[in-house]
Amino acid sequence: MPIKETKHSVKARVREFGVPPIHDALILGRRSAIGCVAMRKALSLLVAQPFEHIEFEDDVIGNILVRAAILRRVPREKLIEFVRTHIKPMMADNEVLHLDLEVEVIIEDHHL
Repeated sequence: MPIKETKHSVKARVREFGVPPIHDALILGRRSAIGCVAMRKALSLLVAQPFEHIEFEDDVIGNILVRAAILRRVPREKLIEFVRTHIKPMMADNEVLHLDLEVEVIIEDHHL
């Protein structure tokens, strides 16, 4: 009887851990493995920038943690509507999604 040979292979992609691990926003599902309080505490230890907490009354999304600077450029309600319309449909209630946001504000002043 021939001897069966077992082969093993390991492939790894190694990258430096980015600090901060969150750039703009984090969307926590209602049943995500990590809760908002724990994530906020971790952020306060890892990130110098302040993050705002937005509570969400939803069947999928539990909380949004967003960089305070983003909320100076985008009204809170507009961000909530964006998340509800575009992010929620692709999210499960046990996930945590990281968002990199590109916010552009165009200002026109016709009184100059």
